[in-house]
Amino acid sequence: MSRFRKSVALIISLEILLVLLSNILIFRSLRSDNKLYRVEAKQIALRLQNENTEDINLNDYKTIIRIEPYDDSAVNYDYIVAECDGVLYRIGYKDSGNAKTVVTVNICLALMVISTFCVLIYIDRKVIKPFNSMTDMTLDLAKGNLTKPVREEKSRFFGKFLWGMDMLRENLEDSKRKELEYQKEKKTLVLSLSHDIKTPLSAIELYTKALKDGVYGSEEKKKEALEGILKNAEEIKRYAGEISKISREDFIDLNVNTGEAYLDDVMRKIEAYYKDKLSVLHTEFKVEEHSNCLLKCDPDRLIEVIQNFMENAVKYGDGRSIRISFEDEEDCRLICVTNSGLALDQTDMQNIFDSFYRGKNAEGIQGSGLGLYICKHLMQKMDGDVYAEAEEGGFKAVAVVKMA
Repeated sequence: MSRFRKSVALIISLEILLVLLSNILIFRSLRSDNKLYRVEAKQIALRLQNENTEDINLNDYKTIIRIEPYDDSAVNYDYIVAECDGVLYRIGYKDSGNAKTVVTVNICLALMVISTFCVLIYIDRKVIKPFNSMTDMTLDLAKGNLTKPVREEKSRFFGKFLWGMDMLRENLEDSKRKELEYQKEKKTLVLSLSHDIKTPLSAIELYTKALKDGVYGSEEKKKEALEGILKNAEEIKRYAGEISKISREDFIDLNVNTGEAYLDDVMRKIEAYYKDKLSVLHTEFKVEEHSNCLLKCDPDRLIEVIQNFMENAVKYGDGRSIRISFEDEEDCRLICVTNSGLALDQTDMQNIFDSFYRGKNAEGIQGSGLGLYICKHLMQKMDGDVYAEAEEGGFKAVAVVKMA
C-alpha cells in the first residue's frame, strides 16, 4: 500500500512538473510573439514613409491587422502609434499572447492531473485494498486462524474470488472441526479401552487370590484357573497394544515459536477481526485503554488464544456486550475477555480447561470442548497461563502473558 501511494505521489508530481514546464514554454512563446508585432509595426512605419496604406498588403504580416490614420475615437483592438511625414497612424495588431489560450491550456492540463488522480484513487480503493485484505486473509489461513470471516466485497474485480475464498475458509474450519471430533473419538476409545482392561485384570486378581488361599483342591481346577489367568493376560496384552498404537499418534500439534511482540500490535488485529463482526451481531464491543508493552510470546498463537476467548464469548454470552480489559501482575500482563451472560457453576469452572469438557450452558451449541484446553497448553508453552473467573452477570477468561 505505501509503495503504491508513493507511486501515486510520484506520478502526480511529474504531471504537475509537466504543467509548469508547459506554462514556461507558453510564456516564452508569447514573449517572442510580442517582439514580432513590434518588429512588423516598425517595418510598416518605414514603408509608410514611401508608400500609401493601400499599397501595403496586411497578409504579408503575421500580427498586423489594420492601418489607419490616428484619431481620438475608441477602438476595440490593440495598436501602436507611428508618425510618418507629420501624419499619425494607428497600427493595430493582434496580441498572440491571448489569455484565453493560456487559460484553456491550463484547464486541459489541470483536468489531466485530476483525471489521473481519480483513476489512481479508484485503483487504490477497488483493486489495491481488496488485494491487501486477500493477502492478510491467506496469511491467516496459513496460520490456522479460521474464525475470521472474509468481508464481502462488491468489487467486480475480486468479489467472486473473495466469496470463493470465504467458502474455502469455511471448508477448512469444518475440516478442522471434524479433525477435532476424530481426535475426541480416539481419546474416548483410549479411555474406553482403559476401562475395559479392568475386567480381565479383576479376573486375574480373583484367580490369583483363590490359588493363594488353596480354594482349588484338584489339579484340574488349578489348571483351569491358570488357563483363565493366561487368557485374561492375553486380553490385557491386546488392550495394551491398542492403547499403545493410539497413543503413538500426537493428539494435537501445538507448535509454538516464542519471540516478542508489542501488545498494541496484537490488539490491533483482534479489533480488526471482531469490530465489524460484533457490530453486525449488535453486540457492544470495547477494548479498554492500556499502555503498550513488549510481550514474550508467539504473536500468532497469542492472537489464536484471544480469538478463542472471543469466540466463546460470542457463543456462550447473552450477546449484549464483550469487553477486553488489562491488568498487571508482577512481570506479567493480564489480557481479560469478559462477556455478559450467565456465569458457570463451580463444577464447570473447575473443569473448563480440560480436554473435551463442555459446560452445562453448551447444550445445543456446536463445539468440540477443546478450545480452552488448547489455549491452556499454548499459553503454558509461552511460559504463561490461563484461568477463568465467574463475574456477576458474566464470565471472564484471562490470558497471563510474560512481559519481555
